Amino acid sequence: MLKVLLFVFTMRCLLFVASYLSIPIELIAVLGSLVLLLWRWYYLRINPIDVLKKTPWHILIFSFSMYVVIYGLHNAGLTDLLVKICEPIVSKQLLYASGVMGGLVSVLSNLFNNHPALMIGTLTLTKMGLDPITLKTIYLANIIGSDIGSLLLPIGTLASLIWFHILKQNHLKVKWKDYLSVSLIVIPLTTIFTLFLLLYWVQMIFA
Repeated sequence: MLKVLLFVFTMRCLLFVASYLSIPIELIAVLGSLVLLLWRWYYLRINPIDVLKKTPWHILIFSFSMYVVIYGLHNAGLTDLLVKICEPIVSKQLLYASGVMGGLVSVLSNLFNNHPALMIGTLTLTKMGLDPITLKTIYLANIIGSDIGSLLLPIGTLASLIWFHILKQNHLKVKWKDYLSVSLIVIPLTTIFTLFLLLYWVQMIFA
C-alpha cells in the first residue's frame, strides 16, 4: 500500500513538472495509468480489461456532456455576460473579488459540475483585465468554489458521483435528503470561511 501511495505522489509531482516543462499533462496521466494497470496485473494477476467493465461510463458521459453544454454557453455569450456583471464588483476590492467569483463558481459547479464551472470561471477572469494580485486572488477563489462550494449537491463533483456509484454497487443507499442535511450546513460555512482565509493570506503576504 505504501508503494502505491508513493507512486501516486510521484505522479502528482510529475504532473507539475510536466506542466512547467510544457509537456502535455494528459500524456503523463495516461502513462501513469498504464504503469499502474501493468503493476496490478503483474502482482495481483488482475486483467486490466476489468477496468473497462467496472468504469461508470454513464458518469463520464454526463461530465463530458456538461463540458459541451457550458462551452456552448460560453460561445453563446455567457462569459461576456459574466464579465459585464462581475467586473464592476470585483475591481473594487479583494473582498468582493474573492467572494463574488468564489460564490459564482460554487453555484455554477452545483449546476454543471465543478470542472466545466472552473473552466468558465477561468475564462471569465482572464477577460477582465485585472491587476496581477486581484487576478491571482480570483483564480484561487475559483478553485475554492470548485473544490469546496461544489460539494453542496451530489452532482457538483465527479468524485461525488463516483462515490454514490460505488455505494450503490455495494448496496449502500445515501439519499439526497441525508446528504443535503449535512452539506447545506457545512459547505456554505466552510466555503465562506476559506474565502476569508484566502483574503487574509493575500493581504498578509502582499500588503
